[in-house]
Amino acid sequence: MDPRTGEVIARVAEGDSEDIDRAVAAARRAFDEGPWPRMTAYERCRVLLRFADLIEQHADEIAALETWDNGKTLAQSAGAEVPMLARCMRYYAGWADKIHGLVVPADGAHHAQVLHEPVGVAGQIIPWNFPLLMFAWKVGPALACGNAVVLKTAEQTPLSALYVASLLHEAGLPDGVLNVVSGFGPTAGAALCSHMGVDKLAFTGSTGTGQIVLELAARSNLKPVTLELGGKSPFIVMDDADVDQAVELAHHAVFFNQGQCCCSGSRTFVHERVYDEFVEKSKARAMKRVVGDPFRNGVEQGPQIDEEQFKKILRYVQSGVDSGATLLAGGDRAGNRGFYIQPTVFADAKDDMKIAREEIFGPVQTILKFSGVEEVIRRANASQYGLAAGVFTRSLDAANTLSRALRVGTVWVNCYDVFDAGIPFGGYKMSGVGREKGVYALRNYLQTKAVVTPIRDAAWL
Repeated sequence: MDPRTGEVIARVAEGDSEDIDRAVAAARRAFDEGPWPRMTAYERCRVLLRFADLIEQHADEIAALETWDNGKTLAQSAGAEVPMLARCMRYYAGWADKIHGLVVPADGAHHAQVLHEPVGVAGQIIPWNFPLLMFAWKVGPALACGNAVVLKTAEQTPLSALYVASLLHEAGLPDGVLNVVSGFGPTAGAALCSHMGVDKLAFTGSTGTGQIVLELAARSNLKPVTLELGGKSPFIVMDDADVDQAVELAHHAVFFNQGQCCCSGSRTFVHERVYDEFVEKSKARAMKRVVGDPFRNGVEQGPQIDEEQFKKILRYVQSGVDSGATLLAGGDRAGNRGFYIQPTVFADAKDDMKIAREEIFGPVQTILKFSGVEEVIRRANASQYGLAAGVFTRSLDAANTLSRALRVGTVWVNCYDVFDAGIPFGGYKMSGVGREKGVYALRNYLQTKAVVTPIRDAAWL
């Protein structure tokens, strides 16, 4: 469905549990009998590098599909996400021949090795907000390690992942190594999570669904699980901040990708000394934000993903009004067609309000006042989530104090949403289990084996 209009743009075959069975069987054959895990690491590297080349050759088509599928701006798809997809695949191509074991000193006349081997068949479930990036973050490390993959796309956004998967096949990936199934969570997703033929799961999505994924994995074959889940990330503006710069960065932290970002800095904590100025300038910035067709030049914000998410966000907005927060900007749909929402800003919010506690996943900024460092640390950490945080300050001492005290997986200081393939990403608490990206992602797709042998001069040989 095109989120700009609500009209059907393509029909994709719905994968169900039987399709998952077939996909897992194909992946199992490819892993147990096929060439991929038996290739040299250098050969796997070359396939992934060819894939990155094809991504760049087809960048315009991929970006258009991502925007058409998801509603994010073409400027974001073409200028950031497609290049990041290619860079991430090159990063993991470079790791393919650098997965080394260890030699461990052993007591007595023995030689001990530690080997890192591919885990086998990896089941992966990606979300609708960043289909291309989540494809890269999951498929890249899994393939670099020599695994086979069954990937389930989000039912809202199957198009871009299906297309780039075809390019990976064109790059020389053997049959059965990557199997993409487009289906719904309760059917295809549940079948993948509970499948006895899957050796590893990786899921990105909501915390509630992540708990179900973990339970299904445990009830089946105790397959290990990596979870990248929800957040309610604090963005902290100290009293020494350049207010204009802080307003712009906080605006980006909230409204990037239509606010549909797990690490959205949606709790904006502002020191009382600069609070009033910050609030007024944040209101003005939100009212200037350009909302419209994501294919048009100059548009900053496209539509939300679908009607369900659109209505959910507006319910949160009403909750904010009902609970006594001050609605400064937005608060309603934008236009009369599609799933567009006005950039919305609340001030005078309290920590116990739903808009300050729960993940909205939309273009809604909630501004809260604080008076001291210890106070804001306590309040920022008083959340079930711990995915990310932002800190805006001129003080190195304040930056260091806050960075160490915040119970989150990523702290961005005087920046936000900086995603490099080598930087690990994941959360504390109910924001997830494990890490993606960097060398940490490789560990998700490797088994560790110890091999101990006697040395030749052992007395009994």
